[in-house]
Amino acid sequence: MLIDSHCHLDAREFDADRDAVIVAAHAAGVSGIVIPSVEKNNFSAVRDCCRRYPGCFPAYGIHPLYLDRASEDDFSTLREWLRKESIGAFPPLALGEIGLDYFVPGFDAARQEHFFIEQLKIAREFDLPVLLHVRRSLDQVLKCLRRIGVRGGIAHAFNGSHQQADEFIRLGFRLGFGGAMTYPGSTRIRKLASTLPINAIVLETDAPDMAPCWLAGERNTPAEVARIARTFSELRGLSLAEALAATSANVLEILNLPLPGLMDQDSPGMAV
Repeated sequence: MLIDSHCHLDAREFDADRDAVIVAAHAAGVSGIVIPSVEKNNFSAVRDCCRRYPGCFPAYGIHPLYLDRASEDDFSTLREWLRKESIGAFPPLALGEIGLDYFVPGFDAARQEHFFIEQLKIAREFDLPVLLHVRRSLDQVLKCLRRIGVRGGIAHAFNGSHQQADEFIRLGFRLGFGGAMTYPGSTRIRKLASTLPINAIVLETDAPDMAPCWLAGERNTPAEVARIARTFSELRGLSLAEALAATSANVLEILNLPLPGLMDQDSPGMAV
């Protein structure tokens, strides 16, 4: 079983060939894809992907880099959406993608933290795990998580220290590793991937972004999680089957992924 724990399949970069992208992912052995939203305006697009493609599962939240299009009313919109979708055919697995981003110049730290804290409260209210964006903000994210406890989740695209990793794990989180891990020069990330407890690691693409080394500068796709998994298995000194079994089990456990909804490995067909 192979699961892409973070893929923006609804992104406009896939508008021209989304069906083919899913067929390719299936052919590569991908069993499930978790699709996080980034703002209220793409909640419906995320849900529609999950309706159309078996094995796709939604998460809903407001990304820190989309706050220029967000308002206080979005919190009530998010709550109402979660209530409605929780009793639908494709209930949300998590709240996300949420978090903090202190990399982009001119960021408003106070506004980001406000939206992050309020969404952590919503996640706690709905008893959902969270998908975290943690770019250049790991210590502050951890501070917020200690303040507003949630039931864990995934720290997407983890790129911190071993000490920070240990603290996320202590708080009930898994750590996402993807394309960055495939670059030989990413020594810290590769060391983390090879030495952290294997039950704390999940694999991801973040497609269409964060392309692996063999696609540097090009569009990433969920099919690439297969080669990412192979890189991970080599770093760990494991067979590919062992690496897939461990990382997939971690996603299933932390997100309570519904096994019956995974892609049918005997048929590449899609629900249309």
